[in-house]
Amino acid sequence: MLKVELLRNERERVVEGLKKRNWTSSDISIIDQIIELDDERKVVQTTLDIELAEQNQLARQIGELMKIKNLEEAETLKQRVAQLKDSSKTKEDLLKTIRQSLDDKLITLPNIPHSDVPSGQSADDNMVFQAWEKDLPTLGKGALPHWELAEKYNLFDMKLGVKLTGSGFILYRGQGAKLQRALINYFLDYNTAAGYEEILPPHLVNEDSARGTGQLPDKEGQMYYCEKDDIYLIPTAEVPVTNIFRDVILPDDQLPACLTAYTPCFRREAGSYGAHVKGLNRVHQFDKVEIVRIEKPENSWNALNTMVRHVAQLMENLELPYRILRLCGGDMGFTSAMTYDFEVWSAAQERWLEVSSVSNFETFQANRLKLRYRDENNQTQLLHTLNGSSLALARIVAALLENNQTPEGIKIPKVLRNFFGTEYIK
Repeated sequence: MLKVELLRNERERVVEGLKKRNWTSSDISIIDQIIELDDERKVVQTTLDIELAEQNQLARQIGELMKIKNLEEAETLKQRVAQLKDSSKTKEDLLKTIRQSLDDKLITLPNIPHSDVPSGQSADDNMVFQAWEKDLPTLGKGALPHWELAEKYNLFDMKLGVKLTGSGFILYRGQGAKLQRALINYFLDYNTAAGYEEILPPHLVNEDSARGTGQLPDKEGQMYYCEKDDIYLIPTAEVPVTNIFRDVILPDDQLPACLTAYTPCFRREAGSYGAHVKGLNRVHQFDKVEIVRIEKPENSWNALNTMVRHVAQLMENLELPYRILRLCGGDMGFTSAMTYDFEVWSAAQERWLEVSSVSNFETFQANRLKLRYRDENNQTQLLHTLNGSSLALARIVAALLENNQTPEGIKIPKVLRNFFGTEYIK
């Protein structure tokens, strides 16, 4: 969540950032509404403080008057205190209303994109940050998309997923389930070797957690909600892992905090349809290994670059053609200041598939979470939060199956063979 001070002091930058997100002048008028509300809050707060101070002063005077038995003057002051209490109660109620209105408006504002984020309307306007310089693999005659390979080798079953749950849910079996497990174990080992602490968090979170990382109210329609218990199935491990630090002041010796977690992810993906959602391209439940970093502001952009290199090396280890995009303002997530997307080439489908997003949120999440540290003057300051997919499995599996199909079977990348146990899926 943005701070009112930012809207006041850097209004021009905020406006330009919102324009990058394709906000109209009418939309941007909310900035002035927020500032006006905050001005009103300050006036009411100042008046309330004066009245409360007067009440305290009169209470002391009444006490002195009672000691000397000056009951008449004490009673006059008591009447004034009663008036002030009524007035201050009204102002406290008004202040509560103003603050709620202020929060309701602030929470609708997305993060301000970094100056390097390109303008653009949609995914078509994303910038290729790092292209694949080699020839893209092509498959010979008879090559199959991953959903047909799954049927051929009995790797996963979409019909049973529908039977057990519904559309968009997959049942993995046999070597398909084994490949999932191999990938998860490899990703976790790779991340922990790089210094990330492994976490196994709950797969459901409360409203405070979902709001803290920005899933609420922005992505409420995409989350599965358990109404009876008022909890949400997580759309990503980012939510519970980052919320570990909600309402925390982190000491210097715990910074940076670097964590990794495997979880299933649940997303309703409402409105998704067509050829591009076939098979594993878009599902409602998928496995993902996440990395999360908590950094001091002066270190966060170097940390983002480190995370991008970390994921890039992972892609190279899997021997998959990939490219990196810097997302434009119109395609970037609500909470992000900058996002890099990794896409892997699907040879059978002949298109790029997103398999990772790596983002810096600066103080946006930390302000919601009240996640802070103490600076050199012992003053509390907001930290920066970052996260990235390392990696999302569904589309990784799709690309691995399609790109590695041979007459002998599906070839397993070298880094996975110790986890999978064999060189080929046959």
